[in-house]
Amino acid sequence: MRVLHHLEQSRSFRILWALEELELDYDIQLYKRLPNFSAPPSLKQVHPLGKAPVLVDQDQVLAESAVILEYLQESYDKNLLFQPLNATSKQQFRYWMHYAEGSLMPLLVMHLVMDKVATQAPFLVKPIAKQVAKGVQAQFVQPRLKDHIDYLEGYLTQHEYFAGRFSFADIQMSFPLEALQSRLKNKYPAINAYLDRLGHRAAYFRAKSKEQNLK
Repeated sequence: MRVLHHLEQSRSFRILWALEELELDYDIQLYKRLPNFSAPPSLKQVHPLGKAPVLVDQDQVLAESAVILEYLQESYDKNLLFQPLNATSKQQFRYWMHYAEGSLMPLLVMHLVMDKVATQAPFLVKPIAKQVAKGVQAQFVQPRLKDHIDYLEGYLTQHEYFAGRFSFADIQMSFPLEALQSRLKNKYPAINAYLDRLGHRAAYFRAKSKEQNLK
């Protein structure tokens, strides 16, 4: 039996969604975040890094979203429903699978960290920490993040999905785009329309329902 080790409010929703798209049987082991929002130590019993998602399939323990998604597609997409249709789409599939965590997510994480600096810094250095964080946001994070948002908006203006038809590259890209959505304030119609398309998929709805029922 497959077991998804699922950390709440994490990237592991990607795998839950993919399992629903493939209509596979699986169990879910839910992990609650600690008050400081970190993962519980019990996850280290599954994988040494104590991170999620982790998928256990027979004797394999798989970590990293992109690796798990590619494994699921290659192993269980027997009807080739989620496979890129041609060489161009295949290259785009590879690109966006890596871009999500290699280019976009580091900026989003840095944005989050800088937001936390002012509130988490000791009282005596808080004013200085706040100014440093504000400078990093203004000079480094925000300009680069704006470039990426414009890039994604332009791409999705011309493409319905990231790699031709719907594929697991869209599942991979959904996490950072959903994280961005609250900051975009409906200024980017192509990104909004794209996320709306994903949200109307039956498997996405089932995965969301299952996740909510775990709480």
